[in-house]
Amino acid sequence: MKNRILLALGILLTVSACNKTEIRLNEIQVIGSHNSYKIPIEKALWDYIYQMDSTKATSLQYGHISIKKQLELGLRNVELDVFYDPQGGHFLNPKGLELIRESGFEPKEYDAEQKLAESGLKMFHIQDIDFRSHHLLFKDGLNMMKQWSNQNPNHTPVFVLMNTKDQKVEGTLDPLPFTKEALDSLDMEIRSVFSNEQLITPDLVRGNFENLETAILTNGWPRLEELKGRFLFVLDEKEEKISSYLEGHPSLKGRVLFVNSPEGNPEAAFRIINNPIRDFNHIKELVEKGYLVRTRADAGTKESRTKDYTKFEKAKESGAQVISTDYYIPTNLYKSDFKISFENNSYERIKLVNHDTK
Repeated sequence: MKNRILLALGILLTVSACNKTEIRLNEIQVIGSHNSYKIPIEKALWDYIYQMDSTKATSLQYGHISIKKQLELGLRNVELDVFYDPQGGHFLNPKGLELIRESGFEPKEYDAEQKLAESGLKMFHIQDIDFRSHHLLFKDGLNMMKQWSNQNPNHTPVFVLMNTKDQKVEGTLDPLPFTKEALDSLDMEIRSVFSNEQLITPDLVRGNFENLETAILTNGWPRLEELKGRFLFVLDEKEEKISSYLEGHPSLKGRVLFVNSPEGNPEAAFRIINNPIRDFNHIKELVEKGYLVRTRADAGTKESRTKDYTKFEKAKESGAQVISTDYYIPTNLYKSDFKISFENNSYERIKLVNHDTK
């Protein structure tokens, strides 16, 4: 019995030592939040939306504690939506505020500091109807994350997924298109806050290899210990915007963000595959080859309402390194104790899958 205990202890020590020196970025799993900046829609406005489209309203009935509190809690993935507004003022006075007044209520204070009048990328979910955000300016959110990181310099890298919003929504203000110039502003705003030493960039990972995909499939991702205190940004968009972002930057040379390009492309390294049940085998294959993958544990409030952990279990089993949820803590908007976390209420863990000593 004593020998067995010693043997088990030896295995734990070996794993612990390995964690410090050999674990690579793609050999961890972290839990993060979806639309991380989002403050819940006020009840009067939500009730109005529910009358118009109950399915849509139900899917929007979630929100988050501040991003800083999420990071303090242990989340290591956030998702940020940005709108292009180079002159400032395009999104002043969302229609939802007037709809609340027409419903007989006075809306909560909004944009008291007139952030929406300033130039630069704005951060919220849907123009006019889901517009409340912990940071209306993208740059304010970045500065907050940098300050937190400076206070916690040994933190596990934080994955930041970016959606560039220019979709038209019936009955709402048309957003400005996300042109190449708009995509360039993403890099500029991020670099205005973070130094190169605080970022995990495609250039860092590519090294001397011809392209990014060859680097991650041949050499692998950098060791975790070398990346403490850094942020990795990903452009979660479709082919048209990805192509525009790549223009003049083959294999993402000189760019800040990784992109969601399918395997086989020179810039492929990080994949976003949202359904770990339907695409379980695909995710598992990508992880085994060396790609980073983000998937979801829940979507549209459905799993929280039915207390269905199937997606989360498949996400863990698939090996996907980044798992997104709206419920790292249970909601207070309706009755449900649905909560997503790893063992011991943690939000990051080392998964010794495919580990080698490259």
